[in-house]
Amino acid sequence: MSKIQIMDMNLANKIAAGEVVEKTMNVVKELVENSIDAGATTIKIELIDSGVKEIKVIDDGCGMDENDATLAFSRHATSKLKTLDDLFNINSLGFRGEALPSIASVSNIVLKTSNEKTGTMVVVNGGNIESVKSCDLKKGTTIIVKDLFYNTPVRLKYLKSLYTELANISDYVNKMALSYPNIKFVLVNNEKELLNTNGSGDLLKTIFDIYGVVVANKMMYIENMNNDYKISGYISYPELTKSNRGSITLLVNNRVVKNYEIVKAILEAYHTFIPKDRFPYIVLNIEVDPFLVDVNVHPTKMEVKFSKEDSLTSLIMETIDNKLNKKTLIPKAVYENVEDKYYEDDLKVNEDLFGTNSIDDEKEETLEKPKLEELTFDFSVNEEKEKYESEVNPRIKELTPIGIVHGTYIICENPDGMFIIDQHAAAERINYEKYYHALSTHSKNTIDVLIPYKIELPTNEYIILEKNFNILDNLGFKYEEFGNNTLIIRSHPTWLPKYAILEAIRKIIDIIIKEEDFNEDKFNEKVSITLACKMSIKAGDVITMPDITYLINELRHTKNPFTCPHGRPTIITYTKYDLEKLFKRAM
Repeated sequence: MSKIQIMDMNLANKIAAGEVVEKTMNVVKELVENSIDAGATTIKIELIDSGVKEIKVIDDGCGMDENDATLAFSRHATSKLKTLDDLFNINSLGFRGEALPSIASVSNIVLKTSNEKTGTMVVVNGGNIESVKSCDLKKGTTIIVKDLFYNTPVRLKYLKSLYTELANISDYVNKMALSYPNIKFVLVNNEKELLNTNGSGDLLKTIFDIYGVVVANKMMYIENMNNDYKISGYISYPELTKSNRGSITLLVNNRVVKNYEIVKAILEAYHTFIPKDRFPYIVLNIEVDPFLVDVNVHPTKMEVKFSKEDSLTSLIMETIDNKLNKKTLIPKAVYENVEDKYYEDDLKVNEDLFGTNSIDDEKEETLEKPKLEELTFDFSVNEEKEKYESEVNPRIKELTPIGIVHGTYIICENPDGMFIIDQHAAAERINYEKYYHALSTHSKNTIDVLIPYKIELPTNEYIILEKNFNILDNLGFKYEEFGNNTLIIRSHPTWLPKYAILEAIRKIIDIIIKEEDFNEDKFNEKVSITLACKMSIKAGDVITMPDITYLINELRHTKNPFTCPHGRPTIITYTKYDLEKLFKRAM
């Protein structure tokens, strides 16, 4: 007897369902994508118990006749691919013809559909068509999926909690609404409405419908293109961030996708504008010839690969960078805490259904207060720095210092209102840009030391440093080896902080030792951030009014005066109107 046999079609569909349908969100995704491909302008998703008991998707698309309605439950039956060439020019969301029969094999389905000429109802239980009969002629399709995984109890067992399943569905529907702002999306769970977009085609209005007024008011429109790609969408002001990547929505030809390299490019563009491990709100659509993108990487069709990926990431970084560097990014001191309004993954979930959700405030790192004689802000000015500053137009209007609060926060004013500056964050930004400019322009101005500095290292660290002596050479250090594992520094770059030269040299050497794969830009950045952080004035340091004036003017002439290198704000404002509202002068 032959060992190899043709697999039963129902068994094959159940195996396929394991790839296509892992959770209730997968069912919603496949059905909604079919509605979009059918040209629907309104799509309503009604759930019972997060879709575990029932998922109903109602659309006003083109509908089907009786033949198509029954054929749709056959495996690999699709209207979207005809030839092999079509696979390399995919314009629809679905195309494999596996989803519907796979879903039907692990649930009970009722399909009602009409193309306004005929109306058909198909009942499918466990993958078997039980009945086909006529129904009303209302244009569109309604599909009801009940008792998901009823005949595969092991898979049912591994469904997450009702909250998690609903959260996944909400996240997906939110992203589809952002992808198709011209379609009205309605999401209901246990008769509680969770989302209702207007379908007007205005992306910013859809952002408002999903995230609320605070987020919508803090979004900036971007648009750009090159020979291969066109990008458009909205990016958030740096003050508006989340603790997870769920706030980043990527679309390719209006398809919701995932791509690590694009997210990496976005975060690189926001670098030093937002803190580490924080993520901006992004809705970015990438228009590209389907031939240059492969969506057939994973059964969910959400992971994609791009041809000419470097061209795309460069376009994204350049566009976001240009936008951020043209905007005044001073956050207002009075604004609503967005994170208190939303659950993880940016889901607006009805409190009556799941209760409230508290988010712990981030603990701010305590800054160690140095001794006053170690005051670490470099007030010296050299010709090279003056030339650099003259090329930067101030992005903040002139400010008049009034005083300082708690030895940390400088109070200033101008006709627009009151401004508060964090003296440590401001000094960090100034020093960071000074160090980075010197490093990136390969400044070789050096100064000899009267008494050479001696650096001793453990054998393992010295071996690594010895292998990278060329980095010290490129920085302009003059040195010589002295005995075992010891270096004598005889001259150093002029841009090192005069009050902590030895400490700065040690930190640079530490960075060299820790660098596994040397990259000049990354190295310059690490050195600049490290020196700026460690060598700047701290919270609580006492500085004079002339020093405050100098600090403010230096900050105004930086390229990005709004955040420190770690992404924390350097300055916030109470506008004159804000103050008048607080004191009831304006109502």
